[in-house]
Amino acid sequence: MRPFALLAAALAATVSVAASAQVDTQDRLPAPPLNDKTNIWVLDLSTGGRVEVALRPDVAPKMVDRIKTLTRQHFYDGLTFHRVIDGFMAQGGDPKGDGTGGSTLPDLPAEFNYLPHVRGAVAAARAEKEDSANSQFYIVLQPRFQLDKKYTVFGRVLSGMNYVDAIEKGEPPQTPSRIVHAYIASDNPPAYQPLPAAVAPTLPGTLPTLPGTTPAAAKPAPKKSAPRR
Repeated sequence: MRPFALLAAALAATVSVAASAQVDTQDRLPAPPLNDKTNIWVLDLSTGGRVEVALRPDVAPKMVDRIKTLTRQHFYDGLTFHRVIDGFMAQGGDPKGDGTGGSTLPDLPAEFNYLPHVRGAVAAARAEKEDSANSQFYIVLQPRFQLDKKYTVFGRVLSGMNYVDAIEKGEPPQTPSRIVHAYIASDNPPAYQPLPAAVAPTLPGTLPTLPGTTPAAAKPAPKKSAPRR
C-alpha cells in the first residue's frame, strides 16, 4: 500500500473512533449533582462512622431504585459484610450472611456501564448468571479494572471511606462488621449513633440447686492448735 493510502486509512480510522466516542458521550445521561440528597445512600457502619455513597441512576436506574426501595424497608439494617478481601472489596447486603441470599424481590437485569472499578466504587454483586443481581453489593477497596463492564457499578463513596477500610476482613470474618442503619439522605436521617456497648451478663449471688440434689452440709471449721513456744 502506498504511503498516502496508509495515511488516509489511519486518518479514517481515527475519525471513526472519535465519532464513535462522541456518539457514546452524547448518549450518556447527566449524572446527578453531588448535593442531590435523593441520590445519596447513607450507611452507618459498626466500624465507627457514617459512609455516604453517590448513587448513579443515570447509568444503573434499576439497581439504584432497588437500593432505595430496600433501604426504605430497613432491609439493610443489621446486615453483615460477609466477604471482605483485603486490597480488593467488602461485600454485604445478604440477609443469610453467607453470600447465597437476597431480598424477596426479583433479580435485576445487568446494567453494565462505563463506570470503572476504582477505589470507593460501589457495585452490584451477582451469581454466575449476569442477570442475577438482587440486594447484595460490594465496595471496592483498591482498583480492579478487569471487572469493568462485567458488574453493575451504581455508585461511589463520597465520604467515610476510612470506615469502609476498617471493615473486618475474612471469608467470612470471625467478627463481621455490620450496617447499623441505612438511609437515603433526603429522608432526613438522624445523626450517626454507634451500637451500644455489649454488657457482660451478671451472675447470680448463689447458684440454684439442681433438681434431685441437696446441698452438702457445711463442715465445721477445724480448730487451730495453740502455737508452740
